[in-house]
Amino acid sequence: MNLPKMAQKFPYVIDEKAGKKAFCTCGTSSNQPYCDGSHKGSRFSPEIVELTEDKKVAWCGCKQSGNGAFCDGSHKKI
Repeated sequence: MNLPKMAQKFPYVIDEKAGKKAFCTCGTSSNQPYCDGSHKGSRFSPEIVELTEDKKVAWCGCKQSGNGAFCDGSHKKI
């Protein structure tokens, strides 16, 4: 099984507006933490996340979170 590339070893903390976001799961997007289509031809696809309200989000940067697109601290174990 191919693992995603680690984009960075800490979360992307961003004040987000409500709406749909396409989270990069492959780690190769040049628009982290969002998908830019770099996964094409791989087994990866973006994770579509719908935020129902404006809020601060800690997006996973290491791509190893057990909580999908959201940081769960897994980067501390890498």
